Amino acid sequence: VGPGEERPVEAGACEGVSKLELLELLKLRAAERIDEAAERLGALSRAIWSEPELAYEEHHAHRVLTRFFEQEPPAASWAVQPHYQLPTAFRAEWEPPGGRAPSAAQRPLHLAFLCEYDALPGIGHACGHNLIAEVGAAAALGVKGALEGLPELPPPVKVIVLGTPAEEDGGGKIDLIEAGAFKNLDVVFMAHPSQENAAYLPDVAEHDVTVKYYGKASHAAAYPWEGVNALDAAVLAYNNLSMLRQQMKPTWRVHGIIKNGGVKPNIIPSYSELVYYFRAPSMKELQVLTKKAEDCFRAAALATGCTVEIKGEAHDYYNVLPNKSLWKAYMENGKKVGIEFISEDAMLSSPSGSTDFGNVTFVVPGIHPYFYIGSKALNHTEQYTEAAGSQEAQFYTLRTAKALAMTALDVIFKPELLERIREDFKLKLQEEQFLNTIE
Repeated sequence: VGPGEERPVEAGACEGVSKLELLELLKLRAAERIDEAAERLGALSRAIWSEPELAYEEHHAHRVLTRFFEQEPPAASWAVQPHYQLPTAFRAEWEPPGGRAPSAAQRPLHLAFLCEYDALPGIGHACGHNLIAEVGAAAALGVKGALEGLPELPPPVKVIVLGTPAEEDGGGKIDLIEAGAFKNLDVVFMAHPSQENAAYLPDVAEHDVTVKYYGKASHAAAYPWEGVNALDAAVLAYNNLSMLRQQMKPTWRVHGIIKNGGVKPNIIPSYSELVYYFRAPSMKELQVLTKKAEDCFRAAALATGCTVEIKGEAHDYYNVLPNKSLWKAYMENGKKVGIEFISEDAMLSSPSGSTDFGNVTFVVPGIHPYFYIGSKALNHTEQYTEAAGSQEAQFYTLRTAKALAMTALDVIFKPELLERIREDFKLKLQEEQFLNTIE
C-alpha cells in the first residue's frame, strides 16, 4: 500500500481493496516491519540485559533506547524527548506526515507503547524488563511501518513510546501519571515475560512499608533488665503476622524481612527494622489487610516497651483493571501469529504479582498481556535472567510485539472496537469505585 490520492481509507486507499482487506494488509506490513528490524531490536534488548541497572538509575538503558529512536530510519522520524519528566524516562512520538490537519473535533488518536528497563538487585534482568523494552519498541515500529505512506487515516494517529523507569521499586509510571504524561492518551500497550501466554493476569494491589522499632541498649549479660529489646519487637511482629495468616483471605499476600536486628549479641538491640509488602486483589481489600498488619506491628511495640515508626512507600501499586474488549482483540491477533493462550478460567485464577501498570489502567484503557519466552524458569530467579538474555527468547518477544501492533491497528481502523474498549474502561472504573464504597 503506497501513497496515492488524498481520500478516506473507508473509501479504499488501494483500488479494489476493501477496508477489511486493507486492515489485514497493514497487519502483515506491521509484522514485516518488525522482522526487518529484528537484528536492531535484538541488539537493543541485549544491550539493556548486559548492563542491569536498578530503579531510577537506568542511565545506560535510557541512553540505548533514546538513541534507538533517534537513529531509527528514516532520520529524525521520531521526535524524542530524552529526559521526559524523570531523568531516566523518555517519550518518542511519530505521526504520519501530510494529510489533512485534524479539526478540533478530530484530534489524533494517541496510542502509547510502554517500555520498562530496570533490573533486580543481585540477579539482573530476572523479570525480563529488557524484553519489555524490546516489545514496546518493536510494536511501535510495526505500527509506524504499517501506516507510513497511507494518504489519510481515519482518525489521524499519533504513535507514542513512553520509557517508564522504576517498576521494580518506586513506581515510575505513577510518577509519570502525576506529572501528566498519560493525559490525552487513548489506549496504552505493553507486554510482560512469563511462563505462558495470557492476555490478562489479575495483577494485584500492593502496599509496602518499612517498620522501625526503637528500644534501649544495655549489656546483655550484666544488666539486660536495663535494656529495651528492639529485636524482640521485630521478632514478635514477624510472629504476629504469621499468626494472622490463619485469618487472611486466600488471595491476600504478606511477605517481609527483618532488615536490621542488632549489631552484637552482647548488646541489647536498641534498633530493628523490617520491610513488608502487602498484596490484595483490590485497593479496598488492601486497606483492610494493611490495617490488620499495622495493628500487629503496634502490638509488638506495646508488648516490648519499644516505640515504633511505620512508614509506607510513596506509591501504592493498584490492581490492574481488565479490559475484555482489548484483550479479546489481542488474542485474535495473537492466534494469527501462532500464539497459544491459556484458557480464560486459567487466566483469571493464575497467581500473579503487582505492577505500577495497574495505576495506569485507572487513568487510561490499557493491556498488559504476559508471554512465554521459551523457558519454564520462574521470574525473579537466576534461571530467568539467563532465559531473558537468550537468543531463543527473541522469537517469542517479536511474535508478541506483532500481536500488539496488530491490535493497535484494530483500534485505529475499527471505531466500534475503540468504543467498546472505552466502555469497558468506564464500567470497570465504576465497579471499582462502587466496591470501594462498601464498608
